[in-house]
Amino acid sequence: MTALPEPTLTPSQPQARGETVLHDRRITVDGVETQYLEAGAGPPLLLLHGHEQSATSWRWVIPALARTHRVLALSLPGHGESGPAADGHAPGADLAPFVAAFLFAVGAEPPLDLVGHSAGGAIALRLTLADPTRIRTLTLVDSAGLGREVHPLLAMDTLPVMGELAVMISRMPGGDLARTTMSAAMLFAQPWRIPAEFFTEQHALARRPGQLEASTAMARALFGPYGQRQILLDRLPTLTTPTLVVWGDRDYLLPVQQAHAAVKSLPHGWLSVFPDCGHLPQVEHPDRFATVLGTWLALPRDHPRSTPSAFVEPSKDQR
Repeated sequence: MTALPEPTLTPSQPQARGETVLHDRRITVDGVETQYLEAGAGPPLLLLHGHEQSATSWRWVIPALARTHRVLALSLPGHGESGPAADGHAPGADLAPFVAAFLFAVGAEPPLDLVGHSAGGAIALRLTLADPTRIRTLTLVDSAGLGREVHPLLAMDTLPVMGELAVMISRMPGGDLARTTMSAAMLFAQPWRIPAEFFTEQHALARRPGQLEASTAMARALFGPYGQRQILLDRLPTLTTPTLVVWGDRDYLLPVQQAHAAVKSLPHGWLSVFPDCGHLPQVEHPDRFATVLGTWLALPRDHPRSTPSAFVEPSKDQR
């Protein structure tokens, strides 16, 4: 894998207040009242959130991405303001068909650009493997499904009784705040840089009925006491879709080594490692994230085999 220079695109600037209209919408998909955020116009760009997140976790980068795309950020069943799946809290492994139904319902014509973070990355990867002709580019952000290792606390939360006990403690006075504080400390390389709005939104999500149960179901589908259950590395060599892998070099939940392993297996894989960054690059370093993703989406796709096989941004200790 050859290291290349960083993109020459001028870094995006924060969007001026009021410049981008962000719509908070509702639509019924497979019997589920589904929340999604929408902004911009142009080719469709779908953003899928991760474990214990919602569509709002993308709002720091939506304005910049909406300059060139119709951006759709979906709250998966049981998360954010979306209702639970008709058959209960659907695990992440079963949500690829739901996402496909959502895209049809909102008229997002293929081919589209698809971005998935953490558990949403595993869903995005499954969706692409199922029908690669519908996906123009795939971006996996600190994605699940690319290796066995996972943080022990996340694995412990999937154990029988332990997950329910954690939810029960979170419902006790002060428990929701303690859970949000501990979760934030695990998600960010620099916890003191956590945006106040993000912390407030995460605290509100933890108090929302059904959110923690849905997140626990999703975690149990993807993780177990011995690590990640579903590892898709062996399927990556068959994936011809241009794929960008973005990772924080200080991700405490899913180690950055999984990103390197994934890119080595991808026929058309690029890698961007963010220094001093944890599990949420789109929140911890939103300007850098929007610049890297914008550069990636703007690349010509007429001759994918002529593009470099890897784009590497060196981590802090390599600079």
